[in-house]
Amino acid sequence: MTIQSETINAEALRQRVQDTVAQVGDGLVKLSHDIHGFSEVSWQEHRSARAVAEVLREAGFATEVGAYGVQTSVEATYGEGDLTVVLCSEYDALPDVGHACGHNIIAAAGVGAALALKEVADEVGLRVKLLGTPAEEHGGGKVALLEAGAWEDAAFSMMVHGMSGKEQGVRYMSMTAVERFEVTFTGREAHAAGAPDKAINAGAAASLALVNLAMLRQHLPERSNTNAYISDGGGATNVIAGTTKVQVEVRASELDAWRELKKRVLACFEGAAIATGCGWEHRQTEHPYAPVNTDDAIGELWDRNMEALGRPVDNTPSYGGGSTDMGNVSQVVPTVHGMVAVRGSQAVPHHPDFAADAISAGADDAVVDGAAVLALTALDVALNPSLRASLLEQQAARGAGATTITLQA
Repeated sequence: MTIQSETINAEALRQRVQDTVAQVGDGLVKLSHDIHGFSEVSWQEHRSARAVAEVLREAGFATEVGAYGVQTSVEATYGEGDLTVVLCSEYDALPDVGHACGHNIIAAAGVGAALALKEVADEVGLRVKLLGTPAEEHGGGKVALLEAGAWEDAAFSMMVHGMSGKEQGVRYMSMTAVERFEVTFTGREAHAAGAPDKAINAGAAASLALVNLAMLRQHLPERSNTNAYISDGGGATNVIAGTTKVQVEVRASELDAWRELKKRVLACFEGAAIATGCGWEHRQTEHPYAPVNTDDAIGELWDRNMEALGRPVDNTPSYGGGSTDMGNVSQVVPTVHGMVAVRGSQAVPHHPDFAADAISAGADDAVVDGAAVLALTALDVALNPSLRASLLEQQAARGAGATTITLQA
């Protein structure tokens, strides 16, 4: 679809988008608070998914819960334009500390953006698709959806995440790749006092592996890190453990550095196995996450809209060290993963204090402004002829099945 700019009043459309966000603002805040109260962890977000779906279904979106074979996902679509934007709403909480990452803000802001874009979608040839994406904290819901084809129709994709502190320019943020896996050491049990010479000590292998990792840390490249803990170290003081398990994660800001670091980390476990005479094996426990590759052109529009909403951005390069499954999406679809500040909060995410701040007045403002920046940026993309054409060309060149890639370290 070609948009005739002379027949489009861009400012009038932008105002309609903002007016719609304001009109639905109270409902968005209620949705955010409801999801915060549900506090459902990864893959268990049944009430949260239903709450998101209900709002969109009532607004006239074609809506499905459990889309693409992912039980707690949501797909809601509106419009028939040739340019599809996929908006992401996360809604999983953390164990023990609840919504200490503010995913209730993400969910409500995504819904608000979808509702606002519905009001202008037909005029600008935009197809609006909201995906409720479970299990970002642990599990990789977006990776499961990506591999099932949920982004096959996407020209671009966006989401917004609440944060403490100041606003950060989206083009100047970086997030790391991460992979989590489990290592199992297998030795031979024996009585710790009566027959220690008959044992092959899997507990010693696990302990030695953690020492090896500690020695490795001083040699890690910049913006790389690793951590591990022994999840099963034996069952009795008078039995030398024949089997132990260690949970491990590896992070790095670049894919090649991530893959190289994983090799070095695995060597730490192999060395421990050799030293103790144990067998060992490892397996992935979750989908690995790739770094976020921000689309510069869309990111520039995003930052401009943040400024227009009275949220000046800091363009100092920022490295937070966190990871997201939106990174995998960004490797194959032009993507922006923006942040919006919860004003008044100085709490560190993943801490109970931030869970409390996630339903504060500052968080409620972040929901509404997050919805507005998402919707305004999608509208700007749709009204930019050269960017629109470029995104459609990239989508066509990508071809069917390209979004099903997996990222293996």
